[in-house]
Amino acid sequence: MTPEQREKYSRQILFHGLGEAGQERLLASSAVLVGCGALGTVAANLLARAGVGRLRIIDRDFVELSNLQRQTLFEESDAREALPKAVAAERRLRAINPDVRVEAVVEDLTPDNVEDLLESFPLIVDGTDNFETRLLVNDVAISTATPWIYAAAVGSYGVTMNVLPGETACLACLVESSADGATTDAEETCDTAGVLNAAAGVVASLEAAETIKFLAGHREQLNRKLVSCDVWTSKFQSIHVARNPECRACARRDFRYLNGKAQPHISMCGRDSVQIHERHRKIDLGELGQRVAGATGSPVRRNEFLLKFEVQSYEVTVFADGRAIVKGTQNPAIARSLYAKFVGA
Repeated sequence: MTPEQREKYSRQILFHGLGEAGQERLLASSAVLVGCGALGTVAANLLARAGVGRLRIIDRDFVELSNLQRQTLFEESDAREALPKAVAAERRLRAINPDVRVEAVVEDLTPDNVEDLLESFPLIVDGTDNFETRLLVNDVAISTATPWIYAAAVGSYGVTMNVLPGETACLACLVESSADGATTDAEETCDTAGVLNAAAGVVASLEAAETIKFLAGHREQLNRKLVSCDVWTSKFQSIHVARNPECRACARRDFRYLNGKAQPHISMCGRDSVQIHERHRKIDLGELGQRVAGATGSPVRRNEFLLKFEVQSYEVTVFADGRAIVKGTQNPAIARSLYAKFVGA
């Protein structure tokens, strides 16, 4: 380290668990962050300030005004310019700490590009907002024996769990409801249930702490439980998650998300329309309609077969079997993003 770096990281070096040797390891380390929203911006900010040497940030979305309440790297000017989140984060982090090599990747993570984008990194950090992407990351992590850190927050509640292939349960052990990986119903998202910035901040801080332990060479200190917290009720708990001996991913090595067999098939459907063919999904249209109406403030039309709503310049039709049609775009990434925000993944 240079004298300037010793001064910059002096309070971290003084911490007995890290020391100068641990700081040296951090400066020589690298990690990839998938998603740069509420969780991702907090985690990226902490990791850059801690001196992680190389940080790749992958995100498909752009900054919007509604992001600023919780996505701590962005400003109103970023929203006005509709900057890609990864680009805005890269600019801010380089200004915060020039020691860190920050790489912005404006991409939708898919089975076609996920291995290229995540390879060569010893640790994957979760900053995503949907389980479709998380289960894709989980497949890659298990298939390549790469540790990763799962995290999520919605409302006042958040969770995080380290996934250490061969040692701990994986995300599929935790969230998939049957041996064939089926999921049911819609899930709450930040766009339908809201989120407190403090909840995202707590979870991302825990995630950043685990990242620093790992990259500084203190694997023995890594938490091997699911940590959950509710900042509104002040409830925190750690739960042991057992490995599922029949788990699709870590037991049977059925990597259907990586192989492109589990993600919804997307096709063009008429002029300026994208159809999402979701699998293994049953939607409660009444419940979904209430949440969407509250989130968008727009009328929701519904019958026993489907519901329709408008958001921005798009019209979204969701069917009871999970299928959806997004009108107003030919871009599959936009359709996937809207589906993840309002229906869940």
